[in-house]
Amino acid sequence: MNVRAIAAQALGRVLGEGQSLATVLPSALELTGLGERGLLQELCYGVCRWQPRLQALLDRLLARPLAPGEPVVRSLLLVGLYQLWHLRVPEHAAVAETVAAVRPLRKPWAAGLVNAVLRSALRRRAELEALIEADAEARAAHPRWLLDWLRRDWPDDWPAIVAANNVRPPFALRINRLRLDREEYRQRLAAVGYAAGPAAVETALTLSAPADPAALPGFAEGWVSVQDAGAQLAAPLLDVQPGQRVLDACAAPGGKTGHLLECTPDLDLTALDCDAGRLERVRDTLARLRLNARLLAGDARRPADWWDGAPYDRILLDAPCSATGVIRRHPDIKLLRRESDIAALAERQQALLAGLWPLLRAGGRLLYVTCSVLRAENEQVAAAFLASHPDAREQPILADWGHALPHGRQILPDEGGMDGFYYAALRKQAMPPEAEPSCRGC
Repeated sequence: MNVRAIAAQALGRVLGEGQSLATVLPSALELTGLGERGLLQELCYGVCRWQPRLQALLDRLLARPLAPGEPVVRSLLLVGLYQLWHLRVPEHAAVAETVAAVRPLRKPWAAGLVNAVLRSALRRRAELEALIEADAEARAAHPRWLLDWLRRDWPDDWPAIVAANNVRPPFALRINRLRLDREEYRQRLAAVGYAAGPAAVETALTLSAPADPAALPGFAEGWVSVQDAGAQLAAPLLDVQPGQRVLDACAAPGGKTGHLLECTPDLDLTALDCDAGRLERVRDTLARLRLNARLLAGDARRPADWWDGAPYDRILLDAPCSATGVIRRHPDIKLLRRESDIAALAERQQALLAGLWPLLRAGGRLLYVTCSVLRAENEQVAAAFLASHPDAREQPILADWGHALPHGRQILPDEGGMDGFYYAALRKQAMPPEAEPSCRGC
């Protein structure tokens, strides 16, 4: 099947049904020949990355809007424009192959439309580029609501955030120091033709080009995992000690779970997730790493359904969020996230903190983590929690990475080569008798 047709079908499910690219791409790859899978991924990720700009181009090229029920045809047109604007595919080949994709899509009426739109784009290129330059949303390739939030939250940094979101992410690895050290693994990579350099975190290497993880030396044996360097800060910040009872809430797919055990294998660690199906990914991750944890399906907001009553020394809460710090890695976030999502996410984050806090022993530490750059999900959540819990104290994170905020610390996308992450460390202290809540009217 024509690879551009497969890309259009996959993107149609993203644009028309709101499915994530991570959900639709595996089945699309199965339909694609081995030699064209790289092109399929390039087309899908590229269209998602530049969709606000490509859609603005398409709007100016169509004589009248496409019917809402034609997301696949719209996606095919975006695939064609992406090739003309962003790839080195010869123009005649890009047009001809995109028109040819109409046949396997069984949309014969669209062949003339696709041909006319793409040829018009070539003729009007200078005019269209001038129009795009005058449109802030198209120029930045971000939805307007997100641009507004970035400008408000990061008035000095938002142009750099936008630019970072529009580039391909680095391919970062986490070295399992139970097996070998970073320099030893770098040499093993070099011996089989992979160039890599150290990243901002001492357990991290960055490959000079993406690779199939399964082909990396020792991957199947658990020597190395694929994980952004910014995510590798969670385990050292939680500061787990041998023998401690630890809860990794919202644990799937298990990257941070594995890293905690690599740092301190002698843990009584429970990996919790509300999705039993996603817990299978944690199980697979730990099996590859030759590590063990207790896996538990349950909602962290309702611990009465699953908690055994024994307090935890450490809790890691990698909270569900807008994922606006990892757009370069998941560009479909631009298409799927809505402004109305943010308040609901912040409310859920507050509920998760409130649900987990009683499970932490006095003197214990909870690390609150998101991959968002929006203050409503980060420092404002931490501030509201601290204000409502008198036994909570913030432990300032002293580091040479990121930005110190009134509460917590924020990494912006591509700072130190890392994705955008927020961290806040909270310590529970025993309340003095005069601060104990009273029980009037019980």
